[in-house]
Amino acid sequence: MKQKFLLAASIAVGLLAAVLARAWFDARNAEVDARVARLKASQATVRVLYAARPLAAGTKLEASDLAAGETLQVAVGSDNIPDTDFHRVVGRTLNHTVSAEDPLLWTYLEGGRDTARKLSEDVSNGLRAISVPVSGAAAVSGLVRPSDHVDVLATFATGLDEDKPGLVTMTVVQNVTVLATGTETSRSRSAAAAAAGAYGTVTLLVSPREAEVLVFAQQMRGSLFLTLRNPRDVHYESELPRVDFSKVESELRELNEERQKSARRPAAAR
Repeated sequence: MKQKFLLAASIAVGLLAAVLARAWFDARNAEVDARVARLKASQATVRVLYAARPLAAGTKLEASDLAAGETLQVAVGSDNIPDTDFHRVVGRTLNHTVSAEDPLLWTYLEGGRDTARKLSEDVSNGLRAISVPVSGAAAVSGLVRPSDHVDVLATFATGLDEDKPGLVTMTVVQNVTVLATGTETSRSRSAAAAAAGAYGTVTLLVSPREAEVLVFAQQMRGSLFLTLRNPRDVHYESELPRVDFSKVESELRELNEERQKSARRPAAAR
């Protein structure tokens, strides 16, 4: 009888302890919830985009894939996508798998946040962006890419006789940065366009005076060509000549001899 009493008492004490523990945890959870509620009430919130359902990498986003929700402003980083950029997200392709209700980030999208930025933000103070019509061979077989460094050569007519115009070629700008090829910038990646070299213009970062020279060369029935530089090569050729037929004729032998000498030098000596 005594053993049954002790067993019943032990069970009763255990149940009481469990009830008290549950009550304590409930009280703590309520206190935490109250603090979170007070924090939310005291903090500004913003609306950001979330995944409305699980989405696999490679998914082309549709409106039904997206949801918007409020979150604390202090918890939002520069990579979160505000719901006001909804139209910039639809049609983009995911490069990252996300779960339902996960926040969508710019880095989860092919091209990042690039399309939301203006090209003007990449133009340094005192410089200008200008687009010139070059493609194909004139753009090194379409291999020039945004952020490359190039020299610009121009060939244009100098004579007044339209039947026998004089032609001259000269380097008009050296070591300029390519901001865009067609509509592709260094921030907007398009593998298909890049692979095909599918552009007809190249946008360059130049000074206002250089921009005038480029426009003048084009207005003189000029053709522009780009030569690609190593980005670490900042050498400036200060005495590049104007080249016409007589210049080529008089210096062709010398140029070829110098080319052969250079080819015979050991690589370490170049």
